Amino acid sequence: MNTSVEQLTGPVLVTGATGFLGCRLVRRLMAAGRPVRALVRREVPELTALGVELVRADLTETAAVRAACEGMETVFHTAAKVGVWGSAAEYRKVNVEGTLAVLNGCRDFLVRRLVYTSTPSVVFNGRDLSGSDETLPYGKDFPCHYPATKARAERMVREADDVPPGHLRTVALRPHLIWGPGDPHLVPRVLERARKGRLRIVGEGKNRVDLTYIDNAVDAHLLAETALDRPPGDDHPGGKAFFITNGEPVVLWEWINDLLPRAGLPPVTRRLTLKAARRIGAAAEAVWAVLRLRGEPPMTRFVAAELAKDHWFSITAAERCLGYRPRVTMAEGLKTLTAGWPDEM
Repeated sequence: MNTSVEQLTGPVLVTGATGFLGCRLVRRLMAAGRPVRALVRREVPELTALGVELVRADLTETAAVRAACEGMETVFHTAAKVGVWGSAAEYRKVNVEGTLAVLNGCRDFLVRRLVYTSTPSVVFNGRDLSGSDETLPYGKDFPCHYPATKARAERMVREADDVPPGHLRTVALRPHLIWGPGDPHLVPRVLERARKGRLRIVGEGKNRVDLTYIDNAVDAHLLAETALDRPPGDDHPGGKAFFITNGEPVVLWEWINDLLPRAGLPPVTRRLTLKAARRIGAAAEAVWAVLRLRGEPPMTRFVAAELAKDHWFSITAAERCLGYRPRVTMAEGLKTLTAGWPDEM
C-alpha cells in the first residue's frame, strides 16, 4: 500500500466524507493516525466509531464551512454537486460558492494546503480527447452545469495558490470515472440499465476511455498533499491541475461487455448513432425542462458525447510532479470488484 500519507501528521478536514472518494480517503487518513474532521450533512455513525470529528453542515452554509477549517493544516475538498441535470443555481451554490467558502476558510485560518477534487469534464469540448494533457484549455459552451461550475471552481482554487497572508498552497486533481468496490454510481448505473434493457452502444463502439480505480484515486490525493509540502521549484504542484487515471485506457464498450457477463447479464449489442443519441438527448432535455420532471433524463447531449467519444488522458505530469503511479491495475480492480458476483447481487 502507498504509505506517503504517513509523511505528514497534521489535522485535516475532508469535505464530502460520505461520498465514495471522501469516505475512502477518510479511512486511509485515520488508518495512518491523522486527526480527521469531516464536513457532512448528516450523522455518520460508522465515521464517528472510527474517531472522526463530524461537523454537520452543507457547503452552502458559508459560516459553518469557514469555521470547519479552523486548526486544520490540510483541507481535502472532495464534495460537489455531480450529475448531468439540475438547476444552474443549485450547481453554482454548491460547486462555486461552496468552494469559495472553503477557500475563505483556508485563508482566514491560515490552512497550509488545499487539495481540490476536480474533473476532466472541465476541458470538455465535444471532440475526442485522446492522450490529452494539462495544456488543454478549459472548455466553452458546456452542455450542462456540472462541468461549467467545476471549471469555475477549479480556476478559483488554482488562482488562490500561494496568496498572502497565509501562503496557502493549492492543487486540483482531475480523476476520471472513479470505480471499484463500494462504487455507488458508475458500475451500478451500467448494471441497472443493462437489466432494464436500456443500454445501447452509442457511435461506432471503438472509443477509448480512462477509468480510475478507487485506491489509486485516494493515493493521488495523499501524494498531492505531500507534494504541496515540498519547497518551491519547477515541479512543485502548487496552482496546477493534474489528470488522474489508471493510465490504461480501455475500449469502453468492450470493457462493459466484459463486465456484464460477470453479473450474469448478456452483453449489449444494440446500437445507436451519435447523431441519433444527441437528438434524443436534446429532446429529453427539453421535455424535462418544460415539465420540470424529477431525476435525470434518460439521455442528454453531454452523456451522448461521453458514450461515443474518446476521453483518455496523459498522466505524465502527475507522475513527474506528484510521484503518482497507479498501483492497482484495471485487471486487478475488476477481479476485486466482481469477486462473488453474481451470487451477492
